[in-house]
Amino acid sequence: MRILSGIQPTSKVHLGNYIGAISLWEEELKKHENATGIFFIADYHAITVPHDPKQLKEAIYFILATYLAAGFNPKKHIIFVQSHNPDHTEAAWIIQTQTPIGWLERMTQYKDKRKKLKNEGKSIPTGLLTYPALMAADILLYDTDIVPVGEDQRQHLEYTREIAQRINNTYGNVFKLPTAQIRKFGAKIMDLSNPTKKMSKSASSYKGVIFVTDSNDKIYQKFKRAVTDNINKVQYNPQEQPGISNLIVILSLVTNKPIENIVDEYSHYNYAKFKEIVAQAVISYIEPLRAKIQEYLAHKDMLETSMKEGVTKAREISTPKLTILKRKLGYMTI
Repeated sequence: MRILSGIQPTSKVHLGNYIGAISLWEEELKKHENATGIFFIADYHAITVPHDPKQLKEAIYFILATYLAAGFNPKKHIIFVQSHNPDHTEAAWIIQTQTPIGWLERMTQYKDKRKKLKNEGKSIPTGLLTYPALMAADILLYDTDIVPVGEDQRQHLEYTREIAQRINNTYGNVFKLPTAQIRKFGAKIMDLSNPTKKMSKSASSYKGVIFVTDSNDKIYQKFKRAVTDNINKVQYNPQEQPGISNLIVILSLVTNKPIENIVDEYSHYNYAKFKEIVAQAVISYIEPLRAKIQEYLAHKDMLETSMKEGVTKAREISTPKLTILKRKLGYMTI
């Protein structure tokens, strides 16, 4: 069994990224002890929107260090940088040629980002439209069984299955159909300063976003200023009390305690005290990870060795699959 996922390179990994993605990968690996994890750094996806070339390389190092700090063993699993494997872009081109443009235009993320760029008076890059084809290639090249992703990627996984089936029906069996694994609880961590919006690194303000690189004091201050309500009762009611409910969800996820237990334990606390409890739990959760990330970043030669070994193992799987795809389409391969 193969479990595959990846995240875009950024030095601003926040609590929602970590819980919604990386910790979900950990959970899937625990469920399937003999599975191979394939985890890549999606640096080609990172350029579908404007980016800073000077920061991209450092961000790649940071994400690789984060993977290793999270406990993913490169000797057991496959960890690599997407752009180091040209099979992805070659397969993506073929997949694009088999994809009706309407399938891509219907993507909610594309429509939302296109609208935002238009409102800002910016041009719309073609890669924003064709992004799902590259994502499909990322997945299908490895005969992936399970793809742990966030709720916002569900539609892209549905497209991946659709295009795989279309190619299989047209040219014969080529691809395995992957299954999305989406966290049922805690799929979205909300912004502390605006609990009706998801925590995001693209937020206009970072006052309500907890980054794994934040200092303990900064984490504490952000929780101290978290928006709550006037009811002043610790109870789980996302509709009427989104702020305090978000804090309860966060505490549940970082301590692995059920929501009902948390409510029972802290229902008599005032909000100020409860914010302190949540802040301390998050600090305890993040602090060891932050320290390990810095340790790995201090040894970039080791990270580069890991990248080279990872892409070699990745191509042992992806290149034969790409060859099969090309032969099915009638190409000569040598």
